[in-house]
Amino acid sequence: MEYKRIAIDTSKAVFTVHGIDAHDRPVLRRNLKRAEFEGLFAKLAPTEVALEACGSSHHWARFLAQHGHQVRLIPPQYVKPFVKRGKNDSADAEAICEAAGRPGMHFVPVKSAARQAAAMPLSVREMLVRQRTQLVNALRGHSSEFGIIAGRGTHQVESLLQQIAASDAVPQRAREMLALLGQQIAQVDTTLATMEKRLVAEHRADPQSKLLAGQPGIGPISAQTLVTKVDPTQFKSGRHFAAWLGLTPKQRSTGGKQRLGGISRAGNERLRQLFVVGAMAVIRQARPGSKTASPWLLQLLERRPRKLAAVALANKMARTAWAMMTNGEAWRMPKASVAA
Repeated sequence: MEYKRIAIDTSKAVFTVHGIDAHDRPVLRRNLKRAEFEGLFAKLAPTEVALEACGSSHHWARFLAQHGHQVRLIPPQYVKPFVKRGKNDSADAEAICEAAGRPGMHFVPVKSAARQAAAMPLSVREMLVRQRTQLVNALRGHSSEFGIIAGRGTHQVESLLQQIAASDAVPQRAREMLALLGQQIAQVDTTLATMEKRLVAEHRADPQSKLLAGQPGIGPISAQTLVTKVDPTQFKSGRHFAAWLGLTPKQRSTGGKQRLGGISRAGNERLRQLFVVGAMAVIRQARPGSKTASPWLLQLLERRPRKLAAVALANKMARTAWAMMTNGEAWRMPKASVAA
C-alpha cells in the first residue's frame, strides 16, 4: 500500500497514525505502541510524514529521516484550526494530516541532537531558578507563621535562617524543617553557580554569542539562548522574527480599518521574557547623554509608561539581534545618538 501522507499524533507510549492515499481518502487509522511504531516505519516505503513540533518530535523526525521518509514538523497553533468537533488522538492526527497538505503552510526545521543538547543547559538552569524561588518563598512563608520576617531576595536567606535558629518562638520540629529548606536552597545555589560559570565560559568561546552581547540589554544568558534556539535563516526579516517572539501587536482589523491590540505573546516565551527584562535594564539606566539610550528611547519615555516603552524597545532589540546574526555585524550606536 502506498500512502500520499501519514500524520502522527505522538505521546509517550501510544502513537496515533492517520494515512491518506493519492485521492486524499483515509486508508490508515491505527494506534501503535512504541515498538510497533518503530517497526512499521522502518519497513514502510519512503513517504511524507507529518508531526506536531515539540521537543520529542525532533527525535522522531531524525529516526524517520534515517529510514528515508520526508518529515514535516508543524507548529501546534497551525494545526488547531483543522481539528474538527470532539478533540481526541484520532481527530488530532487527522488535523495534522490536513494541515500538512495546505499550500503555504509553515514548517519547523528539524533540530540535530547536538543542537538540542546545546540548548538543554539553559532550560535546566531556568528550571533550577524556579525551584530556588519556590524554596525561598516556602521558607519565608513558613517563618512568617512564627512572626519572623525577612526582606525579599535570595541574599536575605542567610540572615533569615540565623533569625530562625536564634528564636525561641520556633518549635524544634519547625526549626528542623526550615533548616532543611535552607540546605536545599544552598544546594541549588551551588549547582546554579557551577552552571553559570560554564555558560559564561561557553559564551566567551562563541564568537556569535559575544557579538550579540555587544547590544545593550543582552547578556551572556540571552546571547546563548539566541545562539542555541534561533536559526536566523528561518525568518525573512527582523519584523518576522519579532512577530515570532510575540512582540508585535495583535491585528483586529476589519472593513479596511486597522485596529491593533496588545502584543500577541506568541512564539518562544523565554526569549520574549529575556528581551523585555533586558529592555527594562536599559531603561533603568536611560538618561540624556547615556551611551546606551538613544534619543528615540528618551522621547518615548517622555510620552509612554516605562513598561510599554520596554516592550517597544524589546521589539527593536529583537530586530537588531536578527540583523546581527544574519549579517555578522557588531552593534553600533545610532548616528543620531552620537551626534547628541
